[in-house]
Amino acid sequence: MKQAIFLQFLLGILACFSVLFADAEDPYRYYTWFITYGTRAPLGVNQQVILINKQFPGPPIEAVTNDNIIVNVINQLDEPFLLTWHGVKQRKTSWQDGVLGTNCPIPPHSNWTYKFQLKDQIGTYMYYPSTSMHRAIGGYGALNIEQRSVISIPYPASAGDFTLLVGDWYKAGDKALRKKLNSGLDLPLPDGLLINGLHKSSVFTGQKGKTYKFRITNVGISTSINFRIQGHKMVLVEVEGSHSLQEVYESLDIHPGQSVAVLVTLRGAIKDYYIVASTRFTKPILTTTGILRYQGSNTPASLPLPIAPTYHVHWSMKQARTFRLNLTANAARPNPQGSFHYGSIKITRTLVLANAKAKINGKLRYTVNGISYVDPTTPLKLADWFNIPGVFSLNNIKDFPTSMPPAMGVSLFGLTLHDFIEIVFQNTEPTIQSWHLDGTSFFVVGYGSGKWTTNSKKRYNLADAISRHTVQVYPNSWTAVLVSLDNKGMWNLRSGIWSNRFLGKQTYLRVWNNEKSLYTETDIPANALRCGKAKH
Repeated sequence: MKQAIFLQFLLGILACFSVLFADAEDPYRYYTWFITYGTRAPLGVNQQVILINKQFPGPPIEAVTNDNIIVNVINQLDEPFLLTWHGVKQRKTSWQDGVLGTNCPIPPHSNWTYKFQLKDQIGTYMYYPSTSMHRAIGGYGALNIEQRSVISIPYPASAGDFTLLVGDWYKAGDKALRKKLNSGLDLPLPDGLLINGLHKSSVFTGQKGKTYKFRITNVGISTSINFRIQGHKMVLVEVEGSHSLQEVYESLDIHPGQSVAVLVTLRGAIKDYYIVASTRFTKPILTTTGILRYQGSNTPASLPLPIAPTYHVHWSMKQARTFRLNLTANAARPNPQGSFHYGSIKITRTLVLANAKAKINGKLRYTVNGISYVDPTTPLKLADWFNIPGVFSLNNIKDFPTSMPPAMGVSLFGLTLHDFIEIVFQNTEPTIQSWHLDGTSFFVVGYGSGKWTTNSKKRYNLADAISRHTVQVYPNSWTAVLVSLDNKGMWNLRSGIWSNRFLGKQTYLRVWNNEKSLYTETDIPANALRCGKAKH
């Protein structure tokens, strides 16, 4: 009898554990996306755009930290296609990064399913096409990650969220832009700016006295923007997944590929107010507007628009230095962001990457340390995994700028898992640059004019530099970042100015160790597409 009671008790305990373990796996979110062409008139002229499920911009992904994302992408275009998940770290899963260095493109009239986890991330991100010049005609959308309920946020909960995808737009189609670039010509200034795919008709409605979170992403392919809201101040609370010091701003510079989140309290009279975005460092300046509408408003917004900052670079650089990490706040995991003391870690390697405009074979190209990147027919990740020779060689690009003649090539830095490196972006051009790194974030420790030297390290912020994945480099200036390479994989380091990337301004970081373990990297997915030398 006692044995029977004990057995029932033991079975009860096991049943409880089975329920706990059954509920322990993080939630899954499933999407099926049809990628098609469609006709829209963002700037008043009918043109071909890329739609996702007949939407432009594409449908948002609204998720929670650690959610598993399953996206079946059905390519109904006439060209190969890929989506990349801008800012998603792809912990141990560079197979899902969605760039040509890691993935074979999805052929026309076929599909491929992405499977990845939003591991230990919060914040404001986006997705977009990484192939060819597809990004210039749409296919982009928002990807917002809320914190888990057990994690507090360092600011009051807002009454609602508004997502604003702001960026430049060309009336010419992607094929026309691609033809122009391939002929050896650069792209002109864009034709206009859009907010959520519209030029001057996006409306965001809230109640007087309440506070709203505005998630703002620069989805453009060429120009920096300045963002402001008539009669309202903005409190910065998040920069690309990092809680920031809560400084107050009247306007914010946001560069290609960057995202921020701000809190705006509706303290004005009940009426409409202009939301304004204008290009920075361009002549002429392009401007678009949306509307912040107080609920019950019968009064349209009135001129003048809030004043934009001047052209001068030093204003923008000075503002950029005010973006600081909130060291007392939790991140996506329940530990303070400041517990990682990046400023005291020994740097194992320094890369000084100089971008330049060049003529190769009589045509315009862009280079990084003298090499203009060309995608091989076999993705680097597949060649690495299957030990396929003849696709790439490690460290064929120098750590510092070179005086060698510019050349086309497959450039790749070989680095070791858990290295802590310094990357200096040296901009030798008279135009602003933007750089993005897949697979991780970096600490932006310094901006400066002129040429970077080792003495420039004395000006680094080694206490509370913001951690982000995309950083601007001002004309004829430098930007320095520190990176903990804690994610094994093949990671694209690319220009956020898409024409420059298309013409070679990118490279890859191979973060590797000789341990084959699921703790550091997953195996190749069973559904991985094969192409080039990896086809068989």
